[in-house]
Amino acid sequence: MGVFSRLFKVGQAEAHALVDKLEDPIKMTEQGIRDLKKDCQAAMESLAQVKALAIRMKKDAEDHKKQAAEYERKAMLLLQKMQGGELDAGEAERLATEALGKKEEAETKSLQFQQDYNTQKDMGDKLQVKVEKLKQTIRQYENDLVTLRARAKTAQSMRKINQQLSNVDSSGTIAMLEKMKTKVNEEESLAEAYGDISAVGGSVDEEIDKALEGPSAKTADSLKALKAKMGITETSQVETKP
Repeated sequence: MGVFSRLFKVGQAEAHALVDKLEDPIKMTEQGIRDLKKDCQAAMESLAQVKALAIRMKKDAEDHKKQAAEYERKAMLLLQKMQGGELDAGEAERLATEALGKKEEAETKSLQFQQDYNTQKDMGDKLQVKVEKLKQTIRQYENDLVTLRARAKTAQSMRKINQQLSNVDSSGTIAMLEKMKTKVNEEESLAEAYGDISAVGGSVDEEIDKALEGPSAKTADSLKALKAKMGITETSQVETKP
């Protein structure tokens, strides 16, 4: 294999190792949760804006409805003054007509704002549901992450233990123990053999010392009795000596 081919293989191996490192499920889950939290924050800001707009539209609808009622009240006052002779009939009717026109315009705007409010509120409610679902999903993922971390630690511990057990040379250890057992048995047998040899024989000095001790009193009496029985006297024993 050429140099460039070997370099290419090394680069491939390092690239695969980098990919494996990047594909750490815990790291990916943590990043995913962070991304979801950012999305949730953006969704909540959008929801707040939608709700604020809906509140303003509702207020505008109510304000224009009040304006319509106020213009109607003013038109009625103008006609009452006309009846009381306080205002010219033509002028009173003209102003009352203008007031009623303002009333209709305010009612139209109130109705439009009310419709816009209903639409905006419906959008806000739907967005609220999605935000709550997103929050629930984030909580679920965070719980899963806690479980995943615990499982990862357990798996790493089990892997280390299994690796250690797989590296233990059980056959070699048993062989060493058997060899040691044999060696101990040999040493014990040899010690016992030396003990037997020591009990069987003694040195020349020990034999001399034992002879000089002479027979015991009981043994001497027995020997004397046996000599008398055989008719051996101390004198005849001495004469037989060269």
